[in-house]
Amino acid sequence: MSITITPPHPVERADEILTPDALAFVEKLHQKFAGTRNALLAARSTRREEVARTGKLDFLAETAGIRSAEWQVAPAPLPLQDRRVEMTGPASPSKMAINALNSGARVWLADFEDASTPTWHNVIDSQLSLLDATRGTLSYTSPEGKAYSLRTDAPLAVVVMRPRGWHLDESHVTVDGTPGIGALVDFGLHFFHNAAELLQNGSGPYYYLPKLESHLEARLWNDIFVFAQEELGIDQGSIRATVLIETIPAAFEMEEILYELRDHVSGLNAGRWDYLFSMIKYFRDAGVAFSLPDRADISMTAPFMRAYTELLVKTCHRRGAFAMGGMAAVIPNRREPEVTKQAFDKVRADKTREAGDGFDGSWVAHPDLVPVCREVFDSVLGERPNQIDRQRPEVEVTAADLLDVTSAPGRATEAGLRSNLYVAVAYVAVWLSGNGAVAIHNLMEDAATAEISRSQVWQQIRNSVTLSDTGTTVTRELVTRILAEETARLRDEVDEQAFNNFYAPASELVAEICLSENYTDFLTQPAYELLVSNAMAAASL
Repeated sequence: MSITITPPHPVERADEILTPDALAFVEKLHQKFAGTRNALLAARSTRREEVARTGKLDFLAETAGIRSAEWQVAPAPLPLQDRRVEMTGPASPSKMAINALNSGARVWLADFEDASTPTWHNVIDSQLSLLDATRGTLSYTSPEGKAYSLRTDAPLAVVVMRPRGWHLDESHVTVDGTPGIGALVDFGLHFFHNAAELLQNGSGPYYYLPKLESHLEARLWNDIFVFAQEELGIDQGSIRATVLIETIPAAFEMEEILYELRDHVSGLNAGRWDYLFSMIKYFRDAGVAFSLPDRADISMTAPFMRAYTELLVKTCHRRGAFAMGGMAAVIPNRREPEVTKQAFDKVRADKTREAGDGFDGSWVAHPDLVPVCREVFDSVLGERPNQIDRQRPEVEVTAADLLDVTSAPGRATEAGLRSNLYVAVAYVAVWLSGNGAVAIHNLMEDAATAEISRSQVWQQIRNSVTLSDTGTTVTRELVTRILAEETARLRDEVDEQAFNNFYAPASELVAEICLSENYTDFLTQPAYELLVSNAMAAASL
């Protein structure tokens, strides 16, 4: 075998996941598809540079025939026909997995990506959670003796697993002398161990695909699905994928993405922070015209965001696919019920808009939000499992509509700048400690929040944005000062050990990427390098 595993520390029961046959399967995936993945990552950079040079991003002329032709995706399997509420969250620790499965949501997005720090422990423990969940044996007992187990009085949520994006490596797996690909490690281990068992249970191997930037990346996933099913003797078409349209180039290729995956796709999802993060990343050279106001001011009702979501619903329903809404990240505050009530009212309004626009379901990040989301979609769907039959022929979206960021209400303020720096440091610190789902100011945040936060800071420096509340121009010197102040605030909120181990390094990393002349494509890449370095150093002691 040319695949090797170099864990920084042993993980209990890892041998159940890292079996010789499973590793051989992961090795085959790398040998067959790693070259295409690498070429597609290079193509991302080439295309973005072309857009920066021309200032234009549009629907593809070469695929106009696909957009105009009549075709449908494969019908959804029964477990995925009703997706009115989807719970999201990491699969490790197992307590969170059990709570998600028991939440009453129709679907659980078991996240190996933005809500999970990819420590070796988390990677293996997440696989073990899904292995046990598939077999109905998942359980957990807290140090205090409280037992958690899968409910038997009501259906469990259907598992849809989200592997890491194409850009992320897995440093503890080496194939032919090169680092493993996080997406192939995550998908390969899960599919190998669970596909047949899931199908036998009446479900199936279902996936969310993150951060795609083109239909060619969707084609790669389809090729992987075909190969994986053939290799393990699984019926073709058993896999179903939902694609997150969370990058601006993917918004121009929704039809093509569905077409490439038409035998294996069940829908598309509309996000918020990752989409805005991608907007900044893609048009970082375009000047003040693409400078966004405070992220808190950019809701899904902004005209360019409405164009994106309405196009997604129209595209999905025309092709027989599901349109899934975005995240409600509120965490109930038991000590401030009025704050929670106001937040829940906003969630209800947001889900009402989605259901009214034709979405077939939506995401929540906390079990207490499941009834809120379900109530809203129940009022629209009734006994129907979805509203795919609701076409949106009146929706006409142009390239200019998708790119009209100047229509967004709001303004850039020092309060917004401070919030971005505080949140970026707070999130990265907890991420470095091994937790990718972080509670900050009554919201459950994942990596997307940190990405948009630090990207806005970089953009404001780049464009010398004037803050409307102070009249101050955003400079490196201003950001350096405010970052120091927000880091000092965080120092007062955590203990000394946590600050020294995680918050101080996080602040240094945020400073490095925000103040750099060059834009860092993904915060999680240098953060992962730091994570691996720290783990290996600790292992050597």
